[in-house]
Amino acid sequence: MFVAQDHRVDGYIHILLITTGSVASVKAPLIVKELLKYDKVKVQVVSTGPSLAFFKREDIEDGDTRVWADKDEWPISFKIGDPILHIELRRWADVVLVAPCSANTLSKIANGSCDNLVTSLMRALAPTTPTYIFPAMNTLMYDHPLTAEHLRIVRDVVKYNVVGPIGKGLACGDVGLGAMTEWRDIVRIVVEKFQLNLRA
Repeated sequence: MFVAQDHRVDGYIHILLITTGSVASVKAPLIVKELLKYDKVKVQVVSTGPSLAFFKREDIEDGDTRVWADKDEWPISFKIGDPILHIELRRWADVVLVAPCSANTLSKIANGSCDNLVTSLMRALAPTTPTYIFPAMNTLMYDHPLTAEHLRIVRDVVKYNVVGPIGKGLACGDVGLGAMTEWRDIVRIVVEKFQLNLRA
């Protein structure tokens, strides 16, 4: 079981990457690998079930870094008083990156749903935790009027940082606005925010 105080290391930046059901989740291993090139960085990944279709856990899990999913939240052996995973992960995180944030998860966050590990964790986040949302979806899904409303709530009410999307050819074959911000730019946001230095 993951307990925040056992995994936090003084002087380190603890980065929580959340992946959701968008093809852009294929970039998760690249984001993690690049972040771990920096000194005094720890990374954990929390994934919705659909996002796990786009990358292999073994391409991320190494040493301290693990991919957490719904099945990890309430083990059969759980008893009252045991650590609760979505609470422990939010206690651990210094910064949260939802990359990619699908239309489905965006809707759930905006409406306060807590129906899986990701959305329960997001609802439990402290307002002081820097949180970045990187939307990724088909252009028509992005252009849907409900998406604008969900982004407004996430940005103006919940006070998360919304970055992107960008325009390009999408995995579905369409060309337009809706692709996740380039993964290197996502890493750069964290590097600049925390003044990270590459490991020697």
